Amino acid sequence: MTAELVTFGETMLRLNPPSGTRLETASTLEFRTAGAESNVAIAAAHLGTSSVWLSKLPDSPLGRRVTNEVRQHGVEPRIAWDDGGRQGSYYIEQGSAPRPTTVIYDRADAAITTARPAELDREAIRNAAVFYTSGITPALSSTLAETTADILATAQAAGTTTAFDLNYRSKLWSTTEARRASESLFADIDILVAAERDVHNVLDRHGEARTLAEGLVSDFDFRTVIITCGEDGALAIHDGTTYEQPAFETDTVDAIGTGDSFVGGYLARHIAGDSVSDALSYAAATAALKRTIEGDLAVVTANEVEQVLENEGSGIAR
Repeated sequence: MTAELVTFGETMLRLNPPSGTRLETASTLEFRTAGAESNVAIAAAHLGTSSVWLSKLPDSPLGRRVTNEVRQHGVEPRIAWDDGGRQGSYYIEQGSAPRPTTVIYDRADAAITTARPAELDREAIRNAAVFYTSGITPALSSTLAETTADILATAQAAGTTTAFDLNYRSKLWSTTEARRASESLFADIDILVAAERDVHNVLDRHGEARTLAEGLVSDFDFRTVIITCGEDGALAIHDGTTYEQPAFETDTVDAIGTGDSFVGGYLARHIAGDSVSDALSYAAATAALKRTIEGDLAVVTANEVEQVLENEGSGIAR
């Protein structure tokens, strides 16, 4: 199978207590899977894009649990199986004001931290329309930093469009480490997505979104730069033209995975041949729908996204 979208990265088990319950007093935990790169692939697959997710997992019930869930959402997992590695996980305690949401990672020495290019399906990357990964992946180990650089270069050499989300995680590395590693990859990236706060904190660039995007395009020659600005929407620069997209109103049930859903929606429409403006609108609508769903995954349909775009996404479907 030749997939239109190929992604690479870690997927973890997500464990969370019921809403309003502290981890330290919980007697039950809900069991899901979550990871930026598989989240993007799943969002795109639900919107009609053929998608493959590359990773390395332990050959264990937990590793198979991850692949089973990814597969049930229409994404083909192509996995390097490890006899001795661990399955990464994270615990999330959803907060409500004034108590913040808390995330605790348990991903040290996960199987993926040892993944090397020869273990991955590089032919799938060469044949894809778009290859995607995020700044989380090189943060996990020095081996993965090298692997990420290698496969981005492989995609570029094959003419595959490369997309990268800066996706900074302060619990994984410092801003200095993240900036050094990310900027070393920029020459092989066509589409850069970054949260406005990450551009400020990681890349040490300041100003409004338009200024940030213009500076990144000028300094690194990206084909497209997309700056996400939370409730203020998103801004993109492509071929010298600036596009602005407001966020859609939403009643938030679970905000985790919103950014991944945005990227998945954008890449789905980019691959389909839409304009940057139309793809941005589709991305924002996908992200808004995701926020109404528990878990990290955008389990949405193209019809639902189009209803949001047509201002018909509220009310009761009969």
